Amino acid sequence: MHCDALTAEGVVQVTRENLVAGGCLLQCFAAFVKEGGYSRFCALADDFDALCARAGYRKVTRACEIKEDAVNALLTAEGGAFETLEELDGLYERGVRMAGPVWNTPTAAGFPNFPDYAGLCAGRVPPSAREGTRGLTAFGRQAVEYMFMRGMLVDVSHASDKLFWEVAAYKRPFVASHSNAAALHDWARNLTDAQLKAVADCGGVVGLNFCMDFLSDDKSAEGQRRALLAHARHILSVAGEDTLALGSDFDGIPPNSFLPDPSHMPKFLGLLADALGSRVAEKVTAGNFVRVFAEVCG
Repeated sequence: MHCDALTAEGVVQVTRENLVAGGCLLQCFAAFVKEGGYSRFCALADDFDALCARAGYRKVTRACEIKEDAVNALLTAEGGAFETLEELDGLYERGVRMAGPVWNTPTAAGFPNFPDYAGLCAGRVPPSAREGTRGLTAFGRQAVEYMFMRGMLVDVSHASDKLFWEVAAYKRPFVASHSNAAALHDWARNLTDAQLKAVADCGGVVGLNFCMDFLSDDKSAEGQRRALLAHARHILSVAGEDTLALGSDFDGIPPNSFLPDPSHMPKFLGLLADALGSRVAEKVTAGNFVRVFAEVCG
């Protein structure tokens, strides 16, 4: 559900070779806009089109366009990619069907789950600080309502707690494309059990994040293997088998010692099947996200 390959530098984790080796059906490519606004988004959308042509990815905007014998690619947006409804409409016209209103810094639409960017380094934010963070702006509320109307998934992975609950209050399917369970690892980017249940109640999905800092203090391969499975089990136990999907955050994070790139996915999927059963594992690996993609985006 999320990768930063469009803005990655150096060795890229998400390549066609790695996606094919991992058996990837669909990869979401985020146009991450930290600064530069809509013009920066347009440049990244051009880069996405060029990447798809060069690598042979099949661009999709609807679930029915996904082909089993292809590496399908969906353009998404993260951060300050839009500041007006006209620009948000421009995202849609370029193929974006999932967008996050914020990253780790405030935008025209709202506020992130770090009270300030320095909080990213500390990671763990006291509950009092989380509760005090600001939510959607007046424009942000307009944008969220427009996204629901237009058929776009609202992504709350970087949203403040207040912003999260304001989106959940619409009782429409929304997603956290790359987030984990705060009950297992108390990190600002992870979701509380109440938040996990809210995503489930609205018919949305949560994409498991492979960032080691979000998973566990144990950074060994074995520690990360245990943590990934533990977070998956916890999200399923709290939110149900229709809510968990795969987020990864490849190319936006240092390589996970157990899952350093998409080519290693089969061993994790085998682990899920052994632990959860093949039916649930299939829903986690593809079915849950494809369902909400189809329901919201057509």
